[in-house]
Amino acid sequence: MYLASWYKKYNQQWWALPLVLPSLLLPLASWCNADTIMDGGRVFLVYMPLGLMTAFMLVFGWAALPGIIIALLVRYVPLKGEFAAILAAIHFLVPLTISWGGYRIFVPRRASVMFGAIKLTGHRMLWLVLVNAVTFLVIYQVGVFFGWYDDVSKVIPENPLHTRTLINFQAVLIGSLTAMPFSYFLIRMFRNPRFVFSFWSRMKAQIQPGVTRLEIALWAALVALLAGMLLAPVDDFSTIFTTDYTLTLILPLMLWGAMRFGFLFIITSWAVILTILCSGFHNYLPEYMGFQLHLAIASSCYAVFSVTIYLMAVITTRQRFLHSKASRVAFIDPVVQMPNLRALNRDLSRAPCSVLVFLRVPELELLGRNYGVQLRIQYKQQFNEYLRPLLAADEPVYHLSGHELAVRLNYDSYLERIESLDLRVKQFRFMWDGMPMQPQVGMSYCYVRPPVTHIYLLLGELSSMAELSLSTSKPESLQQQGSNPMQNAVRSKVAMMNRLQVAIDSGNFILMAQRIDGIRGDYYYEILLRMKGDHDGDIMFMPEAFLPVAHEFGLSSKIDAWVLEATLKFMDENRAQLPGSRFSINLTPASVGRLPFANEVKRLLSRYRIEPWQLIFEITESNSLTNFEQANATLTALQNMGCRVAIDDFGVGYASYARLKDISADILKIDGSFIRNILTSSLDYQIVDSICQLARMKKMQLVAEYVESEAVKAAVQNLGIDYIQGYLIGRPLLLEKLVERNTNT
Repeated sequence: MYLASWYKKYNQQWWALPLVLPSLLLPLASWCNADTIMDGGRVFLVYMPLGLMTAFMLVFGWAALPGIIIALLVRYVPLKGEFAAILAAIHFLVPLTISWGGYRIFVPRRASVMFGAIKLTGHRMLWLVLVNAVTFLVIYQVGVFFGWYDDVSKVIPENPLHTRTLINFQAVLIGSLTAMPFSYFLIRMFRNPRFVFSFWSRMKAQIQPGVTRLEIALWAALVALLAGMLLAPVDDFSTIFTTDYTLTLILPLMLWGAMRFGFLFIITSWAVILTILCSGFHNYLPEYMGFQLHLAIASSCYAVFSVTIYLMAVITTRQRFLHSKASRVAFIDPVVQMPNLRALNRDLSRAPCSVLVFLRVPELELLGRNYGVQLRIQYKQQFNEYLRPLLAADEPVYHLSGHELAVRLNYDSYLERIESLDLRVKQFRFMWDGMPMQPQVGMSYCYVRPPVTHIYLLLGELSSMAELSLSTSKPESLQQQGSNPMQNAVRSKVAMMNRLQVAIDSGNFILMAQRIDGIRGDYYYEILLRMKGDHDGDIMFMPEAFLPVAHEFGLSSKIDAWVLEATLKFMDENRAQLPGSRFSINLTPASVGRLPFANEVKRLLSRYRIEPWQLIFEITESNSLTNFEQANATLTALQNMGCRVAIDDFGVGYASYARLKDISADILKIDGSFIRNILTSSLDYQIVDSICQLARMKKMQLVAEYVESEAVKAAVQNLGIDYIQGYLIGRPLLLEKLVERNTNT
């Protein structure tokens, strides 16, 4: 145990593993060389030692130099004597020092990371391969010039443009490019045996998804077949496929492996294949048929193949990694860092049967507006961590937009698990700046089977069921409650939304007007909106059928803008028939809460030459008027412009009197539910009387709605009502009919 700890602590010191390992591996690298005698001198097809020494520099840095020097001296002193050994040491050290120094200048950080990093590939091929090989050959050329080598051991002839020079230069390039990564892996394994497992896991991770063992076996069999044809001894049955022609067939196979099996697999395999092919080059490069030319061509093929395979493996592995990363990111929300709706759809499609649990936290929206979006993010993250102990590894919590979450459960024993999940959800306390919060969570669920082609509709139904769960305080099952009513409601809402959008774009609305008479003899008209049916002759849609949908999907302000412009255009076109006419237009809270609305009204009044006093804007007293300050500012701007403001349906909201204290308005319209029963209900009479007194204190005029009889008219007149509206005065008319009636009268 102590020895293992000591080795782990000191194995990278220059006097430890870097000092010993080069002497052990240099003979192996030299044994892998492939050389022959040509024109009276040695020529190499592949030269491995320089790549090995460069790998030592990559792993140990400058600490590898003492071990490299000792390894060279131990290797060459017995073979060639002391002078040749010292010369060999200098011959290796100068290129290694120059190439490693230049490499570290351009790569100051993480210079020794695993092979395959595309950012380092260019620097390594330039400095550790090309500059290394060129410097190595230049120094050798200098030695040849000064006569330091005997004729037999000369690797480079005196003429630097000789074919032997080209072949040997390519041999050094090939050896550096293939032996360096292979030796790097081997040295890392000696330094830390656990690197074997890391190497194996990385190699498997780089293989393209979908690759089978059969494909790898087929590739290996084809490579073995081509190698066997090349290494087969020449005899009477030899064909062109047993010559160097077959070398050209090696490249497509290696590119196939580079694109499918990843960088680590193909580089390691190519180093072994190349060593075997080069060691048996005499079998496919016969000496009696232009041996020198064939050797040069084979050497150039190996050099080009090595560079091509290396680059192709790096690029395709990197692209596969980026594609895999992009695929993973596509299924993770980048802000909340949780699986998203796309991941939910994928997981539902993969599982044979699932239970989809929908969690709705409506209060989270309000908390997010008050405390910022970070609260919603942290809530979902903490909620996810809190639920993890009850969920399996393949049952994540999914982030949905807004204040909703989803959980996919396996089908086994799901009812008991949903009960446990509901209990844990109710126990959850969210901590925000030391303050505990417990927003109410609605839960609904259903079981699904693939293919799931209706996920969005299904989530809409589950959302409605989760809303019901907020009032029942228990998980609601979509199957038990029945999905058909939910589906019909959702489909109806979506159909109405589409119908509304078409109506806004094409103007498929109808404007009607209902007369409002004043006690003093004046009058004005309230504009009422209807929507046309899908076909001519269809029944018109009343506002209560489409305005809630418009409000939910954010279309109400567009409808208000259409009504306003259509009314002003009508007034402009019929000013001769309706001189001095006044019209009242209803506004939704969305329009009143818009900052530029008052300026838009002013611009339209100027365009259609309508006086501001001819317009009355009615707003509904409602709790949906959330931005009260902005709404009040808009109403004040309209009043300053000369328009009048009326509060519609007063009395039906719980905050009516509180809002009346601060809101800026000129007219108060009492809701018809009080006026209708004023003769039979003393309570309604007292309510109307109190509203009248309050309006007089605010100096506001009063309008009574739903006046349908002379008795009711007399009663409201006695209470001091200023204007009367109802069927007694007149029913709603199309604007065209209104023009005809005024023309006839």
